[in-house]
Amino acid sequence: MSQPPLILASSSPYRRELLARLNLPFKCEKPDIDETRKPNESAIDLVSRLATQKALRFAEKYPAAIIIGSDQVATCGQDILSKPGEHTVAVKQLRELAGKNVVFYTGLCVLNSASEKLQVDCIQVNVKFRSLGTDEINRYLMAEKPYDCAGSFRSEGYGITLVDEIQCNDMTALIGLPMIRLCEMLREEKIKLP
Repeated sequence: MSQPPLILASSSPYRRELLARLNLPFKCEKPDIDETRKPNESAIDLVSRLATQKALRFAEKYPAAIIIGSDQVATCGQDILSKPGEHTVAVKQLRELAGKNVVFYTGLCVLNSASEKLQVDCIQVNVKFRSLGTDEINRYLMAEKPYDCAGSFRSEGYGITLVDEIQCNDMTALIGLPMIRLCEMLREEKIKLP
């Protein structure tokens, strides 16, 4: 019996690249949902809700598929940081993160659209940023251009030079798609992995 199609509800090239590591055919769809945070919504609740909404967005279009949604934010103290979008916001974010502990939350949802079964989780990664000078921040931003990354940080690139320590069980969670947990969820749906 053939496996149901895999749909990645994301336009992120980073998530696409991670899912491609499984060497399974999949299709990407841009979810186009409202990502506005609700009043007093925690980071965990926010990314879990958005990951779920992204997956559910394509349930009708793909009624017999496994649909993967994911979302990520970074927190520093009580502040929730998202994607900076442009250079000046990224400079401000990295100045605020310098010398501090930052927690990255990655929400993950796997939806079996045939059975309507949802699996939802949130993976946490703790990052300790070094003290950073303005020149170092600007050099990093000009080299990496991480304007589409939560907290202006790409651990898989030059961003690794900005930190003292990363604590996690799965480095891919920091990139935006927690592959260890995703594989567990896919196995739960009887997807045969290599």
